[in-house]
Amino acid sequence: MFKWIVSLCLACFVAATSAQNAPKAPDALVKDVTEEVLAALRSDPSIKAGDTARTAELVETKVLPHFNFTRMTALAMGKEWRATTPEQKKQLTDEFRTLLVRTYSNALTSYRNQTIDYRPFKMGPNDTDVTVRTQINQPGGRPIPLDYALEMKDGGWKVYDVVVAGVSLVTNYRETFAAEIRAGGVDGLVKSLRAKNATGATAPAAPTASVAK
Repeated sequence: MFKWIVSLCLACFVAATSAQNAPKAPDALVKDVTEEVLAALRSDPSIKAGDTARTAELVETKVLPHFNFTRMTALAMGKEWRATTPEQKKQLTDEFRTLLVRTYSNALTSYRNQTIDYRPFKMGPNDTDVTVRTQINQPGGRPIPLDYALEMKDGGWKVYDVVVAGVSLVTNYRETFAAEIRAGGVDGLVKSLRAKNATGATAPAAPTASVAK
């Protein structure tokens, strides 16, 4: 369930600009595009049939330009990020991005008529870092809070973290990354991520206990 929810997070940031290319407010962006993506999940026969390639196409074309994967990778790396070379940073970001896309593309195919509530949102006129709060309603289950952390970057809002029932996406990977680095250094982490991507493995499972309750 955690993977499906975070998959929806990734799918909630399609470009949404006015004719003057002024960015939408972050809460309006989340709401408008979430509803568009939910409609696609309900109606696209390929996705409903479990076609992960079709879902990956949706993620690649509609989502990725609106995520700051460099910052996401840096947050997942923690203090180790500062010790990496520019080439290692690029390799880590590319591999982490690929791993997440595959994981979320696979998980989106398990959509089962979940709905979204949008919580009240406030921001100041000069705010450049905000949180948009929503709630996942799942048939037969308890609602799950879902928060999006967005920053203003390059003239538009970009997501750099999502928090599901108190579990941060990027910090969820920090322990795994740290263990890989202790075992084989940063190059060992790159190698491990590359191997997972080559074999089609998905990202490590999040601690679902806090989500399911």
